[in-house]
Parts: sequence; structure tokens; C-alpha cells
Amino acid sequence: MLDATMKQQLGAYLANLRNPIELQVSVNGSDKARELEELAHEIAELHEDISVSVTEDEINGRSPVMTVAKAGQPARVTFAGVPLGHEFTSLVLALLQAGSHPSKEDQALQDQAKSLSKTLNFEVYVSLSCHNCPDVVQAVNLMAALNPNITATMIDGGVFQQEVTDKNIMAVPALYLNGEPLANGKQTLADILNKVDDDADAKAAAAVADKDPFDVLVVGGGPAGASAAIYAARKGIRTGIVAERFGGQVADTVGIENFISVPYTEGPKLVAHLEEHVNEYDVDVMKAQQAVALRKTDSGLTEVELANGAVVSGKSVILATGARWREMNVPGEQQYKAKGVAYCPHCDGPLFKGKKTAVIGGGNSGIEAAIDLAGIVEHVTVLEFADTLRADAVLVKKAESLPNVTIIKNAMTTEVLGDGERVTGLKYQDRISGEDKELQLAGIFVQIGLVPNTEFLKDSVELSNRGEIVINEHGQTSMPGVFAAGDCTTVPYKQIIISMGAGATAALGAFDHLIRQ
Repeated sequence: MLDATMKQQLGAYLANLRNPIELQVSVNGSDKARELEELAHEIAELHEDISVSVTEDEINGRSPVMTVAKAGQPARVTFAGVPLGHEFTSLVLALLQAGSHPSKEDQALQDQAKSLSKTLNFEVYVSLSCHNCPDVVQAVNLMAALNPNITATMIDGGVFQQEVTDKNIMAVPALYLNGEPLANGKQTLADILNKVDDDADAKAAAAVADKDPFDVLVVGGGPAGASAAIYAARKGIRTGIVAERFGGQVADTVGIENFISVPYTEGPKLVAHLEEHVNEYDVDVMKAQQAVALRKTDSGLTEVELANGAVVSGKSVILATGARWREMNVPGEQQYKAKGVAYCPHCDGPLFKGKKTAVIGGGNSGIEAAIDLAGIVEHVTVLEFADTLRADAVLVKKAESLPNVTIIKNAMTTEVLGDGERVTGLKYQDRISGEDKELQLAGIFVQIGLVPNTEFLKDSVELSNRGEIVINEHGQTSMPGVFAAGDCTTVPYKQIIISMGAGATAALGAFDHLIRQ
């Protein structure tokens, strides 16, 4: 199961165990059960304090399953399926946590998880190719490791397909709490705590209350925000970041091949490096904080109001709120979101194995999605509004060479069709003939660009007709002392490396503003 390199690396991690741990494996004679049992024994061979027991009885109604527990204690962390692929890291962390190795997660969030008194039984349905799923699995696993009232189970939808069908799960990660749906998509530990802790808003507000004004307050934690914070902090001025989640949209990106000096990396890895770099400086990072208003005070400070009611302020502010996937805004899209309408082909593609799908959009992201899906699904139809594809020629050539990919241009999607439970097709109009047409399919992947996260700024700074923050060459907005950077601005070409440069520009602009006051 594990090659020599993986064994060597895992062995080094397991050297951090502080107490014995027990693995229990439920087997049922299937190939996956044999894989899971083999994996458990290989792990045990790497450390003398790891023991394995095997049973043919189901665990919580499932098999194959592996539980991870501190020796002598009931198991609270369970893997239903074989936790390899993106979930191997989740397994490694679970082993370390059962062995009492301390987590690097924010201590305040850990304390919040420990304080929960309710019984919480989490289940996370995943696909092993999903790069967002481990964040959710690791968050609930940590909660379970910290709190005896909490259990966490990862469920591989590819192994437990009947459960996925019965629950009508068509997007992962799908998080369930005590048998009921709780959330879909990427969730951080802070996000989950906000959903299950009745006092979450009050605690979040208290965490930022009474902070003195920052010299530079950055709103947003993506590449632009991280770059701005680093450049500001290096000037020796008091710097803070408020962000819903660190990394922004980059955390949802899989392969990155155009980040200069790094031939290939992945979004979550780049986000981890960004956060590590920011933490090298004295930056006050306030996560799980959503900005809802921006205003000037009589004293000249700029205040940022947060969704929980708290207010933080700065002598200067840098807006780096980023962007999100643009929606089609057609009938049926909202009704069938996560029920066949999806935005991440890497995460949700495996759920449509052997089925017919469509990709909306003929840019790089759309054509890349079609190429990826073609290896999984029965057929992919790409619908492009314009008369030409915007994707790079090499991608178009590849897509056109695939026998199960059809590209339709001049196609305007008009409606998502469904049976009340899931997507069954879509309607589109031929923009040349005006003829209305219909496709029968199970999944629709929307890849039509970005929309800036600037709705809360419409009454405070000048926005373009696309909702982008208007800035000058120094990153200055229409509000004195307020700067902006990244995908939320009028800067053309929304790229990671451009956002980082823009963040540096905005920080230097803010510093120049401060020294002139």
C-alpha cells in the first residue's frame, strides 16, 4: 500500500506519538477491506506503540472501516473506506492526535471546540480526488480528538455508493451532523464551530473587540491580502488581517503551473506557505470574520464592521476581498445547487462517473474541466456563449481530440432542469438560429469566470459597472486612506502572481499615505 518513501515519512511523523494508539479494522471480504487491513498493518509496523485488531463485525453499520483511538479509550475518529489520496494527510493527523501530539490549529479555536457540551456526531462524505474534503475531515477529526462529546467519520462516497444515492449527495464534501445535512463544500474549523456553537457570534465578536486601531488593516486573506500584510509588517507598522478564511479562492485551486519559479504547486499547499510567511511577522490575523460595511469616522480612521457586530479600524485599510465563481443566474440553478449543479470538477466529478454532464464556459477553466471530466463521465458537452473559445489553443486541441467531448458555441444556457431532487438536464438557446434546445444530463459544471466580493462596498468606494473597486496606479480607491488589491479591483488579468504584486503595491501606497499624514 505505502511505498518506501511514504513509509519513511510516516515513520518520522509517528516518532512524535506520546502514548499508545489502537487501530480497529472492520473487514467484509471486499478488495477495499483487504486494502484497508493491509494499510493498518503497515502503519503498525512503523511504531511499537500502535496495535491493530481486526473484526468481521460492522462498525456503526459500515464495513470496511478503520477507527483510530488512544489506547484504552473509545474510538471517536473513524475512516469508512481507505484514507489514501488527498485523505492520507487526514489519516496521519488523526494518528498524531490520538497519540497526543499537539495540533498547530489556532489555540482559541481548539479551546472553543473543547468547551462544547452537546453531543455532536459528524459524518463527512468525500471523494479521494477532492482537494477541499480534507479540510472538513481534519476539522471534525480534531474536534473529536479534543472533545469526548464529539465523533467524526469520513465516508468515501466511491465505496459507500448506496449511502450517497440514498442521501442524494451530488457534491462533496457533504457534512452531516447527527444524521442531518449541515453544510456542503469547503469548511474550516472556524466555519464548523460557527455552525454548531450557539455562542459563536458573541465569541467571534469578543475576539476582536477593543482592539486599538491598526496602522494598516487588510480585509481579505488571499494572495493579495497576504502580500499586502507582509509588505506592511516589514515596514514595522501595526498590521492586522480580517478574513473569512485564509487563502481565499486559491484554496479551491488544484494545479498551479504559472506561478513563476515554481513549475507546479497546488492551491492548498500555496495557501499553507502564504499563511506560514504571514505568521513570520507580527500580524494580527483574525479569521472567520466577514466584513459587511466600510465607513470613515470623524477622527479620520476607517472602520470595518463585521457580520458579528464587532468593529475594527485602521489608519489605513487595504481591501483584498477577492472574487468568487460567477453563477449562471438562470431558473433552476439555485434549486439544484449541490444536486447536480457544481462548480468544482475535481471535487464532484467522481460522483458523476458513467453519467452525462455539461460544462458551461469555454475559457481555460471550462476546457480544463471538460478534459478532466472526460476521463470519468460518459460524455461532456461544453456550452460556450461566444462564437469562439477563449481557452489556450493547446487545451482546445486536447479537448477536441477526446471522443466523449462535444463543444457547442453560440449557446446561451436558459434553464436548469430537474425532477425536484436532482438535475435531469438543461435548456439552451442557439444564438444564431434562435432555436431552443434541450440536453439530458446528470451534472452541470459552471466555469464562467469570477464576480468580485464587493457588494458591501457599493455605498462607500467607487465601483466599476462590473462591481470591481476602481483604483489608481498606487492601489488608492476613491476613499482617502483606503487602498485595494487583487481580483476585487479593476486591475486586468486575474492571476495569483498579479494579485500578489498588487498587494505589495497597495501596502506601499498605504505606507506612503501614513507617512504623509
